[in-house]
Amino acid sequence: MIGAMQQQLDFIAYIQRMLVEGEFTATYKYALLHAIADVCVEHKNSNPAAPMEIEIDTLVDKFIQLYWNHSVPYALGTTDIITNAEDMLLKQNSLGQAKFITEIFKLQNAGIKSYNAFKNDQQYSKVISSLRRTFIDGPLWRLQLLSGKEECFLYPHTLLGKGREPKRIVLNVGIAQCFRRFYDLVVHLSVTEWVEKVQTIKANQTLLGSQSQLQEFLFGTNRTALKVVAPLLIDIQKGLCFYCQKPMNLKNEKETKKTPEIDHFIPFKRYPNDLAHNFVAAHADCNNNKRDHLAAFAHRDRWLEQNLDTHKAEIANKLQPYFYCDSDKSLAVSNWAYQVAQANSAKLWVKKGYFEEAAGFKYQQPSAGLDLVAEEKPRYDV
Repeated sequence: MIGAMQQQLDFIAYIQRMLVEGEFTATYKYALLHAIADVCVEHKNSNPAAPMEIEIDTLVDKFIQLYWNHSVPYALGTTDIITNAEDMLLKQNSLGQAKFITEIFKLQNAGIKSYNAFKNDQQYSKVISSLRRTFIDGPLWRLQLLSGKEECFLYPHTLLGKGREPKRIVLNVGIAQCFRRFYDLVVHLSVTEWVEKVQTIKANQTLLGSQSQLQEFLFGTNRTALKVVAPLLIDIQKGLCFYCQKPMNLKNEKETKKTPEIDHFIPFKRYPNDLAHNFVAAHADCNNNKRDHLAAFAHRDRWLEQNLDTHKAEIANKLQPYFYCDSDKSLAVSNWAYQVAQANSAKLWVKKGYFEEAAGFKYQQPSAGLDLVAEEKPRYDV
């Protein structure tokens, strides 16, 4: 019983890490999480203690079912005149249209108006076969790449990869049970992240209209107030990027990789509240590469010294009218975030292409607060 409970906790932690540390240029990975959860519920394993096999074609079929309604032209938010129906399809890939959407759109244009009709159509096997390779080389292979490294918690990558043609995946022992136990949670997270991804793809802005900004409006950072933060932090940091410690482009020129941006040191996705002492100024390139990762312990030490020690009062005095200022709360949030990262064996961002193990550091909490002391710093080339 204790082992099963621990696996369930590990499962939740892994899903959380996957959504933060994975690369998501398309929506396929959200669809795969959803699909596996569906299959686990729809096809109950007769022996919960045994690994569960899922046919590749079952998952490809599930993808088509999930994407079917997404492949209908969307024009609710636009006032522009669009004559080509394909231009009214929401993009599900930052680099172009997702192949599943394109192929389903072709089916619908050929007169197949529903998923159920497709299941009974003579083209079914041909379409499944044509999309199988995309599915294997894309989401099936990449879902379990966290911070650029394979961590096969859900299923082994045996026989996956280019040039290989697996017939099925085998969920690790107990994983199917976890998907069943936390089905609602997995689907909710998948759908929420999926919708957010579609909203943030630039090519969709014209079609979505103002509602694409809804989540930012309700839960996002006050961008106007951030204009006050930038000059303060640039001055404190003497014009240097917080992370790489190299000069930022402070001239009024077009935006570049060296243009300063304001970053939430503890990522906004981890803690969606604005605390004045949680901001740092960084190169656009460093900020975009760090994304939603926690920064390495060396960066944390620098943040503690800069924002919670040397310049604590200055930050509070200047930003009090705009943001909640509580250095103790900022420290507590930081302690929590890094403790969770250690418990989850998360990777911490060092610089572009490099990560270190959170678990490779000893957790200590002296009277002055939480310190995290390095024992070793492995690096990961991505």
